[in-house]
Amino acid sequence: MKQNWPSIPSYYLAVCAVVSALLISYGLDIWVGSNIAVLLILQLAVVVVALLCPPRWVYVVALFEALCFNFFFTIPRYSLEMFNGDDMVNLLVFLLVAVITSKLAELYQHQQSQLKQEQLRSRILLSVSHDLRTPLATIIGTLSTLKEYMDKLSEQEKSELLDSATLESHRLHQYIENLLQATKLHHGVVIPKKSEQSAVAIIHLVMERFRQQKSRLILHIDDRLPLMSVSSSLIQQAIFNVVDNALRYSPIDKSVTISIKSLDTDKEHPQIMIDVQDQGVGIEPDQSNSIFELFYSVDAFKRNDSGTGLGLAVSKGIITAHQGTIQSIPVEQGCLIRICLPACSETSLHGNGSTV
Repeated sequence: MKQNWPSIPSYYLAVCAVVSALLISYGLDIWVGSNIAVLLILQLAVVVVALLCPPRWVYVVALFEALCFNFFFTIPRYSLEMFNGDDMVNLLVFLLVAVITSKLAELYQHQQSQLKQEQLRSRILLSVSHDLRTPLATIIGTLSTLKEYMDKLSEQEKSELLDSATLESHRLHQYIENLLQATKLHHGVVIPKKSEQSAVAIIHLVMERFRQQKSRLILHIDDRLPLMSVSSSLIQQAIFNVVDNALRYSPIDKSVTISIKSLDTDKEHPQIMIDVQDQGVGIEPDQSNSIFELFYSVDAFKRNDSGTGLGLAVSKGIITAHQGTIQSIPVEQGCLIRICLPACSETSLHGNGSTV
């Protein structure tokens, strides 16, 4: 979704640039007495604002600085009158350059946006060519073998081949879902349709999708959990991606623990905290934020079926769309991904403090 106003940090930087330019210009005027030098400093502030803010801000800043130049730096001082022809010409050139600077900055920002779009398309194309081809090749090979040797295979061998094809089909479906969600999130078109949901019920639905690895999942549930106002399907996908990532990057003989707790430190804004911890090699501190970037993956620990880094990026986008947070928490062993989602303040769900 396109923002109509600059972010708060950009706004402050723009204000600081204008104020600094006026102070430096005042000092230069006292020291050098050159209106040209003053206008150059003011023009530099316009360039900074053009790079940080929308075009209309450039026009406002340029007009404001033009009035300041007339009021503080031209004769008669401290008035909005101007009689010197050179000052008039210089001020008109200043305004003209400000407008040109605004247009160039707008063109630059548009080109940067287009470049990012092209880079995204290129990475999606590369990702699709690899991650769609691999499970498709497995499915085709498995079904071809099953068809050709149907009469020669035992029932157990047939079952194994069908299980392999089914597993790859689910993997292919999950990858396509993530790809679609990543594209939607990138364009800001994901709008969750929220309803009151049980975190425990959502987690159980996620665990059911890991039928062949369900024995590796350990679930801890807090005694009393409030309901969440979320889109069940989207949150399922977000948590599935996190759990799937934990299983992929963990040794096959190690378990993955899912913990659900209620955070009631803020009575007005309660939260549900979902921790997913594996027993793998863990994440370096400098990678804790990067793992949530689109197409990022830890190559050093990547397996053949680890994908190309869509899952956690999609999870972050979905969680953020629900006004929640997702982060990597430093732990001694493995990797801990923590999801915090807003909970309903009145309705609550009673758990039994169980472990599954």
